[in-house]
Amino acid sequence: MNVWEARWLRAFHVLYYACLVLGLILSFGENAAPDVLTLGIVALMAGWHGLFVVRRPQLLGRLNPMAVHLAVLCALYAALVMRNRSFDVVIFGLMPQPYVMLTSPWSYAGAVATVLGTFAARGYLDEPGAVWRLIGSSGLVVAIGLFVDHVSRQSAQNKMVGVLEERARLAREIHDTLAQGLSGITTQLEAAEQAMPDLPAVRKRIALAKQLARDNLQEARRSVDALRPGPLADARLEAALAEVAARWSQTSGVPATVSVEGTPRPLPGEVGTTLLRAAQEGLSNAAKHARAGRVAITLTYMDDEVALDVFDDGTGFDPAVRSAGYGLAAMRERAGSVGGTLTVESAPGEGTALCLRIPSS
Repeated sequence: MNVWEARWLRAFHVLYYACLVLGLILSFGENAAPDVLTLGIVALMAGWHGLFVVRRPQLLGRLNPMAVHLAVLCALYAALVMRNRSFDVVIFGLMPQPYVMLTSPWSYAGAVATVLGTFAARGYLDEPGAVWRLIGSSGLVVAIGLFVDHVSRQSAQNKMVGVLEERARLAREIHDTLAQGLSGITTQLEAAEQAMPDLPAVRKRIALAKQLARDNLQEARRSVDALRPGPLADARLEAALAEVAARWSQTSGVPATVSVEGTPRPLPGEVGTTLLRAAQEGLSNAAKHARAGRVAITLTYMDDEVALDVFDDGTGFDPAVRSAGYGLAAMRERAGSVGGTLTVESAPGEGTALCLRIPSS
């Protein structure tokens, strides 16, 4: 049971006892105070609900014993109202109880039974048109229950959707930070192994691997803190792109340039994150798959959108062939989350062009 469910349950219990107290107050306002038997029924209703419903939340929803407890409370309520009509008000606290104590469809049957007991206790069954009033009242409480059930299901579905979206977002963050960083470290260590016994070259590769490890540890900490990319924390997007490209060029040995077209302007945080992650993914793919000789990144500010193009002159690939990697799928998810689109143009031997467009208005 989550926090909100516990609060609603507590509210229904409070409502039940508040109605009992209000009934007592109203009964003392009559010409004669309630007798001992009436007070005893009130005490029994309060104690029964407390002992068998409030103190046993783990049994809520079970037909046995909750149906028995509901029947006892309804019978006690009928006896109470027949002795003193001031306790009619208790029905407002009793009516939600079938939905608290039972699951559908038994909760609807319990609500209708509660209405029927109320009519019998008040003597309404002998009045003209009682059947139609009973049908109308029963229909109303069932409709309310159906509405509450619908809202609860929608809330559960929305919660599940939110959980799945959060999982996908975290998967993208892990791929764009830790996975790419570990891949770069592995590449440098493999290069160091191949450089043996050239100690200066080995030291250089190990130093780069250590620097990558430090950078990615810092990035992981920042992602945990705010799930925002580290370079954007203290810099504009174009500066962050230049920093990422320079770092990538140092570790890969492939020149990468960054150019900006149009007039730079502030972008929403998630838009900037998406553009930066796309650039990181494009660079990562160029290093792992393309065997590129150069990479060019272009950030373009237009009137109603901002675009990021990443071009490499590597081996290229066939976009129609489904890749086993997660990178492009994660980029498309990111783009879609901010209303953007991702297109990839490539062919074997002709390099790769990646274009991300995001509306900015």
